[in-house]
Parts: sequence; C-alpha cells; structure tokens
Amino acid sequence: MKKILALFFSFAISPAGFADSLPGPVIEALARAHIPLGSVGVVVQEERASSPLLSVNANVAMNPASTMKLLTTLSALETLGPAYRWKTEAYLDGKLEHGVLQGNLVFKGYGDPKFTVEQFWLWLHELRQRGLREIRGDIVLDHSFFAPMNHDSAEFDNDPTRAYNVGPSALLLNFNALHLHLIPDGKNAIALLEPDLANYTVSNRIVTSAKLPCHGADAYSARLDGHTIVLEGAIPEGCGEADDYFSLLSHDDYFFAVFGALWQGLGGTLQGKVREGSAPVGQAAFATHVSPELSEVVRDINKFSNNIMARQLFLTMGAVDGQPADIAHSIAFVQQWLLKQELQFPELVMENGAGLSRKARISARHLADVLQRATRSLYSAELQASLPILGLDGTVKKRFKDGGLAGHAHLKTGTLEGVKSIAGYVHAQSGKQWIVVLIINHPNAASGQAAQDALIEWVQKSY
Repeated sequence: MKKILALFFSFAISPAGFADSLPGPVIEALARAHIPLGSVGVVVQEERASSPLLSVNANVAMNPASTMKLLTTLSALETLGPAYRWKTEAYLDGKLEHGVLQGNLVFKGYGDPKFTVEQFWLWLHELRQRGLREIRGDIVLDHSFFAPMNHDSAEFDNDPTRAYNVGPSALLLNFNALHLHLIPDGKNAIALLEPDLANYTVSNRIVTSAKLPCHGADAYSARLDGHTIVLEGAIPEGCGEADDYFSLLSHDDYFFAVFGALWQGLGGTLQGKVREGSAPVGQAAFATHVSPELSEVVRDINKFSNNIMARQLFLTMGAVDGQPADIAHSIAFVQQWLLKQELQFPELVMENGAGLSRKARISARHLADVLQRATRSLYSAELQASLPILGLDGTVKKRFKDGGLAGHAHLKTGTLEGVKSIAGYVHAQSGKQWIVVLIINHPNAASGQAAQDALIEWVQKSY
C-alpha cells in the first residue's frame, strides 16, 4: 500500500520519474504531510565529491529560514576570524573628583551580540573600582557604529513582544529581552521576571487552569502599561514550571532600566536621565568591555538559532571604511566574499543574515555549496562545532534522542510559517561524511519533519 501511495503521489503532482531520485521513506513522509514534491529542494552529496548523489529541485530559489545563518557565520569566521571580539566603551563627559562625576557617563557600542546582564554587572563593578560612585549628569548612549535604521518589530508576524523580533542595536544589552519564569502555586502562578528594571513594576495576573493542555499554545501574554509590566492569562495547572522571553522596552529604555538597577545594587547613584548622544572626540575611554570571541558567538547563533545575534554579526561585517554599518554594506560584503571563493549565487537574497525573513532566498544547491566550502575552510572545525548535534543539543536535541543516530549528525534547522529546512553534515555508518540539505516551502511545511528525519536516517544507514 505504501508503494502504491508513493507512486500515485509522484505521478499526480510531478513529471514522470521525478520522484525516483528520492528515497521511498522520504516520498511517503511527504505524501502523509500532503507536501508536493515540487515544494521541496534536496541535495545529498559526499563532502569532497564534485557532484551530488541526490538532487531534487536543487537550483530553485527557496526561503531557507534559519539555515541562512550558515552563510552568515561561515563568511564571518573567514573574514573577521574566530578570535574577533567586539568592544563597548565607557567615557566620562565631565570631571571625576572624589567619586563624583560632574557630567555625563557615555556608553558607546560596537554591535556586541552577547553583552549579557552578568557581563554588564561585572563591568559596572569595574567602574566602581575605578572610582566612579555618583553620576550627576545623564547616561548618554552612542549608537553611531550602526547606521540609523527603521525596525518594525511587528512587521514579521505582528507579534512585536516576541524576543526573536528584537531589532539590532550597536548597544544591544542582554538581547533586549525579559526572561519570564512561571511557577504554578495553587490557583495562581508565581511570576519571576529577570533582569531587574529600575523604576518599573510588575502586575502579575496569571492564573493556573486545569482546562489547558500541557503542550498547547501559550495562553498568557506580557504588555507594557506606562512603567508597569502587565502579565495576563493562564498556564496549565499540573504541567510544571514554564519559561518564556519577551521584549517590551525600547533599546534605550531597557539599557537605562537595567543600568539603574545594577548601579544602585553596586552602591552607585545617578541624578540624570537617559538620552542619545556621542562619545567625546579625542578622549580615551574610561573603561572598555570586551566580548567573547566570535567562535563562541557563532556557536550560540547556530546551536540555538539566535536571530538577534545573527543580525548583529551580519551588520558588523558591513562596517567598512569607517562608515556606519548598514544592511546594504553587509550584503555587498558577503557577496564579495562569495566572489573570492568563486561562488556565484544569483538567486541569493539575505535581507538580515538571520533568515527571519519572508524575502530571504537561496537554493538547496548553493546552501550545499556553502557547507562544502566550509569543509575546506581553516575554520571548518569551528563552524561544524557550532551546529546542533543530532539527539544531543541545540535545536535537534529531541530528534533521534533514543535511537542509534544520536550524535551522528551536525545539523542547522530552520522554521517559519510555511518553511521547514535542515542543512548540515551526516556521519554515515560507512565512515563517510555527507552534506544533506532539505528545504520545504509549503503551507504544510510544519508537518515536514518526518521527511527530514527519513532522509537523515537513509543517508546515515545506506551510505
């Protein structure tokens, strides 16, 4: 019956013989998901081979979702180098005497993708040790490393509070996100919100409900009402604790609120407000914070598919000739890198480098070319180590967890509404390493994981 279904499906929606190059289990999984073969792009190729073993719709431009991060991170590793670090500077715009700054404290950012609250606390502690106690002026934020840009957090999916919709900033702090931890407590839910925000309060109206399923859609929300963070809705009564992330404040308001809470906790005082401005010209920084190395940042981007970190990295590559970084320069930079590798991707549309885009396009063939180019890179180990390990970590932690394939593949995933993609390396029983790319662009793409898993298993066990 399965064979009949597969044959009927292939002839009903595709030219004769079109499906013959796909393994039967993949065809059957696509048929069960009602995904036509014309909506998938597939490449399977040994990492050193000059031609693919399997190629279906390989040259069709498709939306790759987060697998676009493979091109962003590889080009960054090769051009910036794995030891690249970002800096964030603090300047004293005024006289410091006996711990009192008669003037402003200026922060200038250079696009650090991973400037966390913990790092910020340590750096502010250093400022205290350097003798700064009281600030009688303002907190001035210098964003000039990135060109001004209009970012609409609601544009992608009309959900501007989601952390993945955060826009880039030269002074990005803690991904501009709030971590919400919910603990069922009888009829109510205890809400823990981090980090602390100076001058903001939390109004928790979240309750528990016996009617909600454990794995259903979120039934709670967060919104900002003036300086009050309002939490509303319900969580399942008997399903344990829950975690979520929101972004409710502008970059500047978030930075100032976190700064205020940390600074007060360190015994510092502040009289002024927050505003945008510029670092003093010709003056040495009072203190400089240095980020983790790019190799660590790339690992976070790919393991956990962090969109805002990818956007920050993509923009960083566009900071050329002393001009503020912008998307156009970043796109040109990656295109120039591709030309140097003798790779021509005429269908390529990157938009933001993260793949969180309705416009992004690349073919399965060229995504496979990126993975093959990575095997010849000086930094191939860094890129491959950044990819989620099948059944063990990252975005593929739960796939093949209890089977014999766990640990046998490094794979980057991508998911958007209407898009399901996977791309990476599969280590076969034969000892060979294979490049595998499967992109689905179809309204039923969310049901396409079984087809991806079938292809991975077929490659691992057959070749």
